Amino acid sequence: MSHVIASLVVTPLGTDTPSVSKYVAHVLEILDKYNLKYQLTPMCTIIEGEEEIIFQAILDIKRHMFDMGIKRVVYTLKVDERTDKQLTMEGKVQSVKKYRGDA
Repeated sequence: MSHVIASLVVTPLGTDTPSVSKYVAHVLEILDKYNLKYQLTPMCTIIEGEEEIIFQAILDIKRHMFDMGIKRVVYTLKVDERTDKQLTMEGKVQSVKKYRGDA
């Protein structure tokens, strides 16, 4: 298995409100079920873990959204994978801070 960092945006369409907060809360509950490390940001959720587990969690998220009665869901997924060293969310941030002189 490959350890990756992923950025996930789940956009439910056709709901009764423009707010997506309650749907994001459901996404986080599913990520917790898979024991995935994640960071909620104002625009997306960053997930760290084994690639297969992340993809399985995303399939679970998709099924859950449709089970909630949503008729259309748009997912945006970006995955960062390296073969030369282990990726972590903290490591990526520390690398930038090092170049800025903040570390």
